[in-house]
Amino acid sequence: MKEANNSCIRVFADTDHIKTCKTRMEKVSETIQTLASALSLAGNEVRLKILFLLYEEQNLCVCDLSDVLGMNVSAISQHLRKLKDGNLIKSKKTGQTIFYFLNPENAPLFQTYFALIEKDEINNTVA
Repeated sequence: MKEANNSCIRVFADTDHIKTCKTRMEKVSETIQTLASALSLAGNEVRLKILFLLYEEQNLCVCDLSDVLGMNVSAISQHLRKLKDGNLIKSKKTGQTIFYFLNPENAPLFQTYFALIEKDEINNTVA
């Protein structure tokens, strides 16, 4: 059986273009790493639901999230911990209740996605 040839067959390499691309990647490397981490955390369906609910409602406690998602408080708490450790959400204590909310610094990362969810346009754009 013949092995596939995965080598590049270009005749001319535009070294200036390659250098420009490398420089650009160096400049955005940290931002890409941050976005990749955020998307990795949000890639879990439950955590994405939590983020969406916090986006919609501004802040919710673990019991609210548990009731809405039909999951036990312990499971929700584990997801909240991951989101908080990833700096995607923050918390504030009011009396004896801890409320969670999107970290304002990272909220813009998800606004486009949440707008698509609100309009129910995801299934129309994903092939």
